[in-house]
Amino acid sequence: MMIPLNMPVHKFLNDEELIAFSVANPELSIERDEEGQLFINMTPAFAISSSNNSELITELGIWNRKYKAGRVLESNGGFFLADSSMRLPDVAWIKLERWDALSMSEKKSFPHLAPDFVIELKSETDGVADLQSKMSKWIENGVRLAWLICTDQQMTYIFEPGKPTFTMKFEETLSGGTVLNHFSVRLSDILEY
Repeated sequence: MMIPLNMPVHKFLNDEELIAFSVANPELSIERDEEGQLFINMTPAFAISSSNNSELITELGIWNRKYKAGRVLESNGGFFLADSSMRLPDVAWIKLERWDALSMSEKKSFPHLAPDFVIELKSETDGVADLQSKMSKWIENGVRLAWLICTDQQMTYIFEPGKPTFTMKFEETLSGGTVLNHFSVRLSDILEY
């Protein structure tokens, strides 16, 4: 569950201040929306959500190791986006050429970059409508493929630029398409729900 953090004295943290605030509070998972509102994730991941997220990262990581196509990031990796937000997906992937173009200082911070691919895994306390809005924001900011995985519905919402959102059941095989060449997964084989 993401809750807003209200700071009456200092209403907007710029990028450097947000980094400093995050470093000073490493136990907090902090995001900033495009209007400058800070949000803190107040619910630790339950065992099943943590396990499912690990399975997703592992599946993507195995594919990535085989094809050496880019870098996989987990849920603590944040990104400054073009709309001035700073978001943390559950899983992200960045194409190798784009990763290599980042400076070491960018890699040691939150880069000003939209990942090529993101996954959001709906938890027990998340609302689908809020997550769908977040996924649309990812796409608007340059993400090329985004999956919203809802274990309670056994459904994945697929977002791509210029295409209508569509859904696939867990028993169907998801494809990485042109973003994740040769990547496919059937979520019913790896997730518990």
